[in-house]
Amino acid sequence: MASGGRSTSPGPAAALPETLSNPVLRGFEPDPSILRVGDDYYIATSTFEWYPGVRVHHSRDLVNWRCLGGVLDDKRLLDLQGVPDSGGIWAPGLSYADGLFHLVFTVVDTYGEGWKDLPNYLTTAPSIDGPWSDPVPLHARGFDTSFFTDEDGGSWLLNMRFDWRPGRESFAGIQLQRYDRAARRVVGEPRTIFRATDAWVTEGPHLYRRDGWYYLVTAEGGTGYDHQTTVARSRAIEGPYETDPAGPMLTSRHDPALALQKAGHCSLVQTPGGQWYAAHIVARPYTERGRCVLGRETALQPVEWTEDGWPRIAGGVPAVQIPLPALPPAPFPEHAATDLFEAPRLGPEWSTLRRPATPDWVNPAPGRLRILGGQSPGSRRAPSLVARRVTDPTCVFETRMTFEPRTGDHLAGLTAYYNTRNWHYLHLTADDDGIAVLRLLSCEAAQLTAHEPAIPVGDAASVVLRAEFDGPVLRFAYDIGGRSRQFPMELDATTLSDEAADEFHDGMMRTLGFTGAMLGLWVQDLDGAGVHADFAYATYRDGRP
Repeated sequence: MASGGRSTSPGPAAALPETLSNPVLRGFEPDPSILRVGDDYYIATSTFEWYPGVRVHHSRDLVNWRCLGGVLDDKRLLDLQGVPDSGGIWAPGLSYADGLFHLVFTVVDTYGEGWKDLPNYLTTAPSIDGPWSDPVPLHARGFDTSFFTDEDGGSWLLNMRFDWRPGRESFAGIQLQRYDRAARRVVGEPRTIFRATDAWVTEGPHLYRRDGWYYLVTAEGGTGYDHQTTVARSRAIEGPYETDPAGPMLTSRHDPALALQKAGHCSLVQTPGGQWYAAHIVARPYTERGRCVLGRETALQPVEWTEDGWPRIAGGVPAVQIPLPALPPAPFPEHAATDLFEAPRLGPEWSTLRRPATPDWVNPAPGRLRILGGQSPGSRRAPSLVARRVTDPTCVFETRMTFEPRTGDHLAGLTAYYNTRNWHYLHLTADDDGIAVLRLLSCEAAQLTAHEPAIPVGDAASVVLRAEFDGPVLRFAYDIGGRSRQFPMELDATTLSDEAADEFHDGMMRTLGFTGAMLGLWVQDLDGAGVHADFAYATYRDGRP
């Protein structure tokens, strides 16, 4: 399905030109790293605690995008067991050299109480579809790594430097270090080439060369409402770098009325015709500076170069509509709304939580997806959750499930999920007398609420479960024996947001909210009895025309 879209305004004689609609990647798709290889464009995005790691999206016209799925799809490439909520994969960097795709990425194992454990890796592949090489460890000094190959063939690794020491600025600047592609390792000492502007929180570096200048594009201000993109340049790769005197290339912090907020974290790409574009983060709050249920998304903006050689975005703000790129249209076939699980593997729209979708717990077969029960909703080791992103403020997700719970330790159903501490869950379980009932359970900041009533399912062979997002409102419904009913309450959908997920304790960070709302199929087997649930289909429809 095309994530962006063409829109045409009707008119009698002079119709308005077609435009591209932002965001082009909707829902939880942050930290874009954009790359062109020939006539193909790729965007890699962060996936945090979700498998497969590092989602890649493909386009040939910058308008129509298809998700290819995640690159890091097994434990040889990525181990997410035990990572914290919004830990795992942060801000990957995708590049191309020597006929190989190069992917650098950070696996954030720890980020709370003043510490961060930040191992960084590099993997390569001859095709975007793989096979991807065993990851090479790089360093653990910081995150947001990217890879730059200069005109002389030399390669460099960039990252933000994290300083854990009390009393120091933890975002300690942008580092540069040589990388030996033949030896597959960093060489020499890292050098700090850029500190912060007065916006602080300098991260997300990408390096480009144009007309004898090196351009360092960074994110600053934090990834929330003060987010921005800062550009600096130098004649020498190691600096010194001067900051664009005009200020940020992109930000929405000065105008809370803009539809697209949190703008920043840009990476750049040039078309064969010489046009430049920036891929960057945006978010769509439901109210001014309110909660962002869809998480941080990816948008595109055209970039123009001034006569004195600075890259600029019109107005320095994100636009919902931009002129259509001067590229031949290249739409993809429309993606089916309903998945019948007829393929031997899950499709690219699906993600699994903290562990890859291996046959020991996920088994697609024609007409059903079998999920073996996993650990509790609070588990960071072996949960059994198969989910997809919420991409629009209004959407519906539906499935038909067959499940035979024997005790209250057996649960299966449909969840609207943010992280282990924030979710809503319509599920089938058993009461103490063994009678199967539907229940609705909510978790907000790790506090559980069991909603009434419990609904007996009788001798029904299967149940249909449905979740509906209606902006800030979440509703659940069910169908037992052909009779459709809505669960008699409305829930606050905004608890499934970045802002609601952020938690601090005694001034110290406890949990970050970096992902976005998901809808998924969830199964728990808390007593280890080996129970499973079968899902006949899953249908997702959003409210876009």
